[in-house]
Amino acid sequence: MINRRKTKQIQIGNVKIGSDAPISVQSMCNTDTRDIKTTLNQINKLADAGCEIVRLAVLNKDAAEAIKEIKKQSPIPLVADIHFDYRLAIQCIENGVDALRLNPGNIGCEENVKKVIALAKINKTPIRIGINAGSLQKDLEQNKNMTLAEKMVESAMRHIKILEDNDFDLLKVSLKSSSVMTTIEAYRLIAQKIPYPLHLGITEAGTLRSGLIKSSAGIGTMLAEGLGDTIRVSLTEDPVEEVKAGFEILKALDLRQKGINFISCPTCGRTQIDLISLAKKVEEIFKDYDKPLTLAIMGCPVNGPGEAKHADFGIAGAIGEGYIFKKGEIIKKVPETELLQEFEKIVKEYAK
Repeated sequence: MINRRKTKQIQIGNVKIGSDAPISVQSMCNTDTRDIKTTLNQINKLADAGCEIVRLAVLNKDAAEAIKEIKKQSPIPLVADIHFDYRLAIQCIENGVDALRLNPGNIGCEENVKKVIALAKINKTPIRIGINAGSLQKDLEQNKNMTLAEKMVESAMRHIKILEDNDFDLLKVSLKSSSVMTTIEAYRLIAQKIPYPLHLGITEAGTLRSGLIKSSAGIGTMLAEGLGDTIRVSLTEDPVEEVKAGFEILKALDLRQKGINFISCPTCGRTQIDLISLAKKVEEIFKDYDKPLTLAIMGCPVNGPGEAKHADFGIAGAIGEGYIFKKGEIIKKVPETELLQEFEKIVKEYAK
């Protein structure tokens, strides 16, 4: 069992973050925020996939202004991603955004940050201190006596101090690098120094295949150690895939149960049915199910029956046929040609 790190709890919109709150899954739109219709369309798709918080890039005043209308129609809380211009952060708060993400490496002088904090306090708008290994303060970049992870932590601590000195503690922290091990080291270090929730992610992780592997290794390791209160799986892909991946990581660690937990064997010379094709078809059929069901598609009578019995529903292959299990009991022996249709029918009847 994973013992999660105890933190201060904050709230972004209707989503609680920290301590005993469920680890939330979030993503970021890749639309032009000024295009309100297109952005809302993507937000709705993300929400349908289970996304609980969505971040929007705010590049200029027009994008900050669009936040007002997007906020009115969005089904999930909005985080404004601010770089370079503190005035955009102020505008977004005034327009009702649920939270801010600031990068202390590029937001400007301390006095400007204080102006943002003052308004955030009045509106109770949480702030994420978002550290990225690629945009640290110059003195830290040039410091040869610190590891990159240590530099990231120092950068975060400097900005946290500004917020704390101004009596502001509605914050969470992220320290992201494209290096899995650097990211893990940074989170381990800062977890010992602060009481605030942690936003986990591996930045610039890559495309669907490589990004999933890096993110699963990095985010999964940290979650297994009890770190992390909200996650984003960064992928060069449709953002909906980030949400799906996030829940899969949480399911694998028994931290959240949403949708199908899919089990299938890797196949071997004992397999007597077309298991690869069957498994892919079953996974596709049930990919959008919200119910927490475990489905097992197994290829042979060695481990197959035992694994399938542990699932809510399962198939154990034999020679040209298969056994369908429900809650540990064989309910049907079906010819291979009818397995998929019969299995889908049985599961869907149960899911109703």
